Amino acid sequence: MKKLLYGVAYYDEYMPYERLDTDIAMMKAAGINLVRIAESTWSTHEPQNGVFDFSSVDRVLDAMHRAGIHVIVGTPTYAVPTWMVKEHPDVLAETPDGPGRYGARQIMDIANPTYLFYAERIIRKLIGHVCGHPAVIGYQVDNETKHYRTSGPNVQHRFVKYVKDKFGTVERLNREFGLDYWSNRINSWEDFPSVVGTINGSLGAEFARFQRQLVTEFLAWQASIVNEYKRPDQFVTHNFDFEWRGYSFGVQPDVDHFEAAKALDIAGVDIYHPSQDELTGKEISFGGDSTRSLKGTNYFVLETQAQAFPHWTPYPGQLRLQAFSHLASGANMVEYWHWHSIHNSFETYWKGLLSHDLGTNPTYEEAATIGRDFARLSPKLVNLKKMCRAAVLVSNEALTALEWFPLPGGSVRYNDIVRLLYDRLYEMNVGCDILHPGSSGSFAQYDLIVVPALYAASDELLERLNRYVENGGHVVYTFKSGFADEHVKVRTGVQPGLIGEACGVRYSQFVEPKSVSLKGDPFGVGAELNGVSVWMELLTPTTAEVLAWYDHPHWGAYAAITENRYGKGTATYIGCLPSAAVIGKVLERACKTAGLWGADQELRFPLIVKSGTNERGKTVRYYFNYSDEPRSFDYPHEDGLELLADRPVRSGERIELDRWGVAIIETA
Repeated sequence: MKKLLYGVAYYDEYMPYERLDTDIAMMKAAGINLVRIAESTWSTHEPQNGVFDFSSVDRVLDAMHRAGIHVIVGTPTYAVPTWMVKEHPDVLAETPDGPGRYGARQIMDIANPTYLFYAERIIRKLIGHVCGHPAVIGYQVDNETKHYRTSGPNVQHRFVKYVKDKFGTVERLNREFGLDYWSNRINSWEDFPSVVGTINGSLGAEFARFQRQLVTEFLAWQASIVNEYKRPDQFVTHNFDFEWRGYSFGVQPDVDHFEAAKALDIAGVDIYHPSQDELTGKEISFGGDSTRSLKGTNYFVLETQAQAFPHWTPYPGQLRLQAFSHLASGANMVEYWHWHSIHNSFETYWKGLLSHDLGTNPTYEEAATIGRDFARLSPKLVNLKKMCRAAVLVSNEALTALEWFPLPGGSVRYNDIVRLLYDRLYEMNVGCDILHPGSSGSFAQYDLIVVPALYAASDELLERLNRYVENGGHVVYTFKSGFADEHVKVRTGVQPGLIGEACGVRYSQFVEPKSVSLKGDPFGVGAELNGVSVWMELLTPTTAEVLAWYDHPHWGAYAAITENRYGKGTATYIGCLPSAAVIGKVLERACKTAGLWGADQELRFPLIVKSGTNERGKTVRYYFNYSDEPRSFDYPHEDGLELLADRPVRSGERIELDRWGVAIIETA
């Protein structure tokens, strides 16, 4: 990319009256230089089977081109038209809840041949129609694609072929998955039952892996079609999303982002987060680090909030803070969903940059200041290169396995553990990449790798981590790591299995803690934050130094948190679920041991620092105040230029940040 893109999703088809020219004038005034269109309106573009009408697309493309606004065209395949379901009701996904019903979006079976026939036809018709238009700079394939729990007969048939190809014989499958249990043994491929009712976690987890593969194949298939039409100067992207807990939270359980991103030119993402007093930047950072790591380069924010839900209307200054936070993680585009607030149907109150009166408002006016700054500073901020020395390793397989075998009470899940660790690093201003089990790059480029709850993992991955420590790296493991293999088969040796020697601990028992704390408050967090909840492993150190013992009349002889020198490196093992404060102290110790502590780490949340190198080879540091009170700090680096105010900054100078404020300093 040669410049920052600042955009909105735009749906001329949804407008209550004709106002295209007015919208474009307001976009230009706000510095909007990009719109995304067409991904939501299949029924408009193909109102009847084989009848195509792209007039709404044409008028928007022509108008945007005249205004100098770029366009991304989306393939409209995530919401099927009524005529298709009427003629072919089997295109709706059959899920464990039964046959699908028409009405919502993303209700189709992405493996259904009839659906794929019509999807390919609309893709070819639309992309073939627009690919030569000078306004079009790229394409988005589908929208927040997932497998939608599709599990009907055709999917089951494909799954049997998949496991047959993977395991070869039913004997091996039965052995790996323990299917003798409760007479679940499969003695011929022809007898393979539907997996929908399985109680076998290994089989269920394999089906979930297969469903994620369906998504990978579906997006690669769409990208391959679009690639037949796109010009050399155009790109293909997709907007990945995350586990949803009312906002973007953690690793997406239904998609392997790393595999699915391989078919794309540029990785894209949708990031939504709490706002007002709950705005922390953590979701922006986690989503950005995750997406940047997919292809190891800059990415697009294809959707984020302007106003969104009524209770997410941003405080003054927050829209700016959010926009520059995306850039600080490596984004080259910030695009709002969406331009205008819709006047009816399901997302009526998911408000856009404009409210329902379609006029100016404080959020729009603040967006205009962002647009001006993006345009002015684009040469210095675009293509920010980030080189992180720490990483967090996440795993779809571990996530699925812990869904099958949850922690006591079920309130703490895999992504809670991921975010517990990631958020503490964020608060300490330790920049991270996100790794996954198939990461092809060398672990050796990192000084610290944090591994949350790696419950299901192959021998090869665990041995890789062992070698990383032996060669001088530092790993922080949490409880439940190394317990089962990649087929969710519990290892038969003493836990934590293959990583036990590197961690210098062993255990064979675990309990749900009742009134357990850490002996002597070893991290100085105070009695209220010194407790242990949900899970505790009864660790016996072999070679490890004990950082914390349990304080309990019966479990007090066991270690809770340990640190072990192994070869040239260090492995930290957290055998329980302590408080966020304790996790923060453990990670602080690990960061210092790994040599990751410096001036930026002396600042703490709500003061957030992110940095990278721009195209001119200069260091750019973003300073954010994620609080409703003014904050200040002594600038600790070499002299530079504060870009927003265009003023020099001296080393040691006191920097004042308004509430929800941001400063950007460029140095040589």
